Amino acid sequence: MTHDHDLVLRPTEAQRAAALAPPPGRTGGDLVVETLCSLGANTVFGLPGQRALALFDAVGRSDLRFIGLRTENNAGFAADAYGRMTGEAVPLLLSAGPGALMALPALAEAAAASAPVVAISAQVPVAGLGGGRRGHLNELRDQSASFREVVKSVHSARTPSQIPSVIAEAWESALTAPPGPVYVEIPEDVLRDETVIPQVTGVDATPHELAPRPELTAVAAHWLENAARPVIIAGGGVIRSDAAGKLRLLAERVNAPVVTTYGGKGAFPWTHPLSLQSWLEDRHTTDFLEDADVLLVVGSGLGELSSNHHTFFPTGRVVQIEADLGKLESNHAALGIHADARLALQALLETVAERGDEAAPERVRLLLADIAARATPQDPAQAPAPPQDPAPAQDPEHQLRLLASIRAALPPRSPSFWDMTALSYRAWSAFDPKHPNTMHSAQGAGGLGYAFPAALGAAVAEPGTPVLAVSGDDGAMYSIAELATAVQYALDVTWLIVDDGGHDAPRETGANPTRPDFAALAASFGVPATTTTPQSLRTDLTKALKTPGPSLILLPTPPHP
Repeated sequence: MTHDHDLVLRPTEAQRAAALAPPPGRTGGDLVVETLCSLGANTVFGLPGQRALALFDAVGRSDLRFIGLRTENNAGFAADAYGRMTGEAVPLLLSAGPGALMALPALAEAAAASAPVVAISAQVPVAGLGGGRRGHLNELRDQSASFREVVKSVHSARTPSQIPSVIAEAWESALTAPPGPVYVEIPEDVLRDETVIPQVTGVDATPHELAPRPELTAVAAHWLENAARPVIIAGGGVIRSDAAGKLRLLAERVNAPVVTTYGGKGAFPWTHPLSLQSWLEDRHTTDFLEDADVLLVVGSGLGELSSNHHTFFPTGRVVQIEADLGKLESNHAALGIHADARLALQALLETVAERGDEAAPERVRLLLADIAARATPQDPAQAPAPPQDPAPAQDPEHQLRLLASIRAALPPRSPSFWDMTALSYRAWSAFDPKHPNTMHSAQGAGGLGYAFPAALGAAVAEPGTPVLAVSGDDGAMYSIAELATAVQYALDVTWLIVDDGGHDAPRETGANPTRPDFAALAASFGVPATTTTPQSLRTDLTKALKTPGPSLILLPTPPHP
């Protein structure tokens, strides 16, 4: 009896010929590259190191496009952004020891943001594994242990024949909902030594679909269509599953106001009559959400920033759709639906009846008007006095004016990447991304230095589209070396550095960090630099974004007295 899978596994004549006469001089590194190409990879990020030279040599012999950055952490941020923009798994190639460990902060951000990065790291030779302490350069007692609590899954190949299967397994893990970074480890001698294994072809790593259970979506649909005050919280899972259109259809069908988390910005149209935008740290928004009798949470774990620093306590029924099982009901009891956001929203659309509520848009309008009045008081005499005069970088009105200038200058479909800095914190709530998947920040893990290297990765993913990076002076210092990368690959990234002397908040220790002349430093790399003012920011930023290649805009801001 013949089974279908027997027919699938039968090699073609071309595969038989390639297997019988593989090209000479191939190594384990070539097996890695052939597997990546077979899986559909066309671009890899990384930084060469001694233990991984055979892998990088194999990349040089292939059709893969290699984007080399100046530190492994920045290469990881670039790969993260490439994965976010394309939805594809993206290889990150690393050496052993410090070269691998340098990528951990970037992989932590990728894990928090569910970016499908496939980190492939070299290791010391096989004989040095197992904690024997043979004194190899780059030797660690258990290198993979450093990654196990950061990435989604850990994989290792100890022989050449294991390489295709191990990488395919990791690739599938990275793309299966919830997507995320994975780690693959291969010893140096396995990468370096010649192999007689035939060329790798026909590798498959199809991610598993995570569909909702129908009895759960039936209950959720019943609650929504019979609710008096339903509200939807849309998180990053909506963006990652490309479900913004389905979210809008559902919100309109049940007349439910929608607020997006910072990771979910763009999941719902900013100016839609049902849009509560992203004012999650506003107490009145928190009250509005708590007053909902049915709260639908899609693609969010309601973590610290999505719950107004854990001060949000829903009083009605909660339905939580979440692909990450560990986040399901981790903060609030709910009707938990373990599923991909797109599939779950589709199931609800097939089940839920229309719910009329002409008053819902008016409730949204009143709340947003109240937020706007408090964010930008028209009469200073009516505004509550702050405990101390804020620095310009902290002043809400000043920040909103800067964000308005940035929004006016940035093309609607251009992606922007924001570092952990005062202006970014305001942008999380106040910036209109215009379209899904066009605004990203490091608020997943909260590390510095994300914006510029991530913007470089996005520019690689979307050539011809201008990309914006926004950093403070502290965050910029993490990424200065990547000005060389931007020039080397002629990437269309404009870097806005808000230079306030490191004063994101008043402090005493480390209050006066020494920093360079950013404009002069950019010029030394051959990057055009402009020192701007709040009044000229829109004009200068517009010009820079329209000019091909990298550019830097420096906005000096007086520090806190």
